[in-house]
Amino acid sequence: MDVTYVIAHDIGTSTHKCSLVALGDTAELMVSKINHYDLEVSSESGYVEQDPNDWWKAICKGSIEVLNETGVDKSRIKAIVFCAQMQGFVPVDKEGKHLRQAINFLDGRANAQIERNLYKGLIKINGWNAYKTLRSLYISGGLNATPKDPLWKYHWMRDNEPDKFERMYKWLDVKDYIIQRCTGRFCCTMDSANLTFLFDTRKGKYKWDNGLCSLFGVDSNHLPEVVHASDIAGTLTANAAAEMGLLEGTPVIAGGGDASLIPIGAGCTEVEQIHIYIGTSGWVSSVQQRRKLDIDNFIASIVGAIPEHYNYIAEQETAGICLQWVKDNLLRLDSNEDLSYRESDAIFKSEQFYQYLEKCLENTAPGADGILFTPWLQGNRAPREDNFARGMFFNIHLQTSKMEMIRAVMEGVAFHMRWMLEAMEQKTARHSVIRLIGGGATPAWGQILADVTGRTIEIVANPQSGGTIGAALVAGVGLGIYPSLGSVGKRIQITHRLQARTEFRETYDRSFKAFKMLYDGNKKIFRGLNA
Repeated sequence: MDVTYVIAHDIGTSTHKCSLVALGDTAELMVSKINHYDLEVSSESGYVEQDPNDWWKAICKGSIEVLNETGVDKSRIKAIVFCAQMQGFVPVDKEGKHLRQAINFLDGRANAQIERNLYKGLIKINGWNAYKTLRSLYISGGLNATPKDPLWKYHWMRDNEPDKFERMYKWLDVKDYIIQRCTGRFCCTMDSANLTFLFDTRKGKYKWDNGLCSLFGVDSNHLPEVVHASDIAGTLTANAAAEMGLLEGTPVIAGGGDASLIPIGAGCTEVEQIHIYIGTSGWVSSVQQRRKLDIDNFIASIVGAIPEHYNYIAEQETAGICLQWVKDNLLRLDSNEDLSYRESDAIFKSEQFYQYLEKCLENTAPGADGILFTPWLQGNRAPREDNFARGMFFNIHLQTSKMEMIRAVMEGVAFHMRWMLEAMEQKTARHSVIRLIGGGATPAWGQILADVTGRTIEIVANPQSGGTIGAALVAGVGLGIYPSLGSVGKRIQITHRLQARTEFRETYDRSFKAFKMLYDGNKKIFRGLNA
């Protein structure tokens, strides 16, 4: 096939990745550039915010950098496309300017709003108003069941910032804000619409539901036009093109959220294919033809990028970021500490850091000497929704080493993935082979996942770029290079295939049982300390 160049942007929680991808028989990653921005976190208030201008600066800088490094002329870029973090809340005015900082999906400020609007009623299901719950589940396939859901941030803004709320023209997600800034068009993809839980996701419907808007107190005029992932949302305006170093009129493909496009980058485009994602957050996701819902385990289906298909997904709030916490708090030593741990500052750069992790695993036994870590550093969603849950090390003793604690962190994330996986398989087929993708998709972590879950783990090529590669393949469909999204999975290559080692099964089964007991035994304490 002739090669077509597209630029794909992955707008993560704290990192932006810009990739130049050559589309042909495979999606070849030519070069990627990474830029970072701040995530403003207040543990006292539960606020987690970002400046949308930071996203835009990273996008423009990344576009210029990939062109400069490769020497590809901007006239050869046939489209740009976006993959992004989801469930952000970005209110904008009629000119498309954001009215306040974006509220991140991790933000838990809206407890009063969900309490007032969802927890009251004579008849309840799991503590939620029964009528509102059943109506929402029937139409949208899900429910705004946590204070972190954008609906309650919409209500928080109305309660606390009425002047700004009066000026709001549209409520956008992260990617959709960027599309508007590129093209001037106010629109959102179906997956973003789905996760407002005001959108009718029943097959053949796919539209905003005025009844749900009325039921949950939302002005439907605030909701944007809905488009498909592979649609051309518009073209670059002159100003946007100049800032990005591209040509005015370059097509902008709608793209999608990370939970929709990373499955494409993992090559999971067929029904029942499943993948695990370890990034800042994490999830287990399975491709399905019908909506599925598990209220007890907090697992639901969202509309995927592939038409008429859904991703049945269980989410973990903090996964790979637990290792970032290790890096910042367990490995960062003062000048008077043991120099053997800081041979050079390079240990805190990505490659050296992961080499250090490999060393930790080589020098510690599976099971981390019985030490357990719970990766709930910002609460939890599935399989036990709990905004107040927190992380802990359990069973440490005087001989516990730093390396064992680091292993325990990686195993703790894997235990939680197993917990979600087994909950998911109550409503799906059992999966013996699982794809692994994301920044945490290393052979070392993959082997831990294989041993903990008892499954075969496959790691794809360029797993840290799953979002941009998935987005680029979506752009390929939008440009007519590929016939359908269902056909692009075969273009993803597997680089590692890791088998579960049976000699560690008993150790990990015992630790996994204790891991689940830690939540059950401490949930009341979490609420008492953190509510």
